[in-house]
Amino acid sequence: MSPLTITAREAATGPVLEITGDLDHTTAPQLRKAMDHLPLAAGQLLVLDLGGLEFCDSSGITALLATRNLAIEQSGDIALAAVPANTARILALVGLDRVFTIHPDTSTATAPRCATS
Repeated sequence: MSPLTITAREAATGPVLEITGDLDHTTAPQLRKAMDHLPLAAGQLLVLDLGGLEFCDSSGITALLATRNLAIEQSGDIALAAVPANTARILALVGLDRVFTIHPDTSTATAPRCATS
């Protein structure tokens, strides 16, 4: 069991949370608590960098969904980056790969978007 570590930083698009360790029944409340203290302005993108995620159970998936709901409530958006293969498989099996925008890495997720006319 790896302890959960959540590190926040800012990108041009909004906050990035780097999540490492296990996101499970015991640690999922830490993600919810991190969101309580995270300023997310309307129109900003919250990126969850999951590159260091070692394990994610159903409680972890629920915490990801709760985080998405909080971002949307604050008129922001959310994207997942560097999702490990085992977690990506679970997201695909339950259809959440269509709910979350998923990027191969944080740089792609936080790259400036071109405005379309």
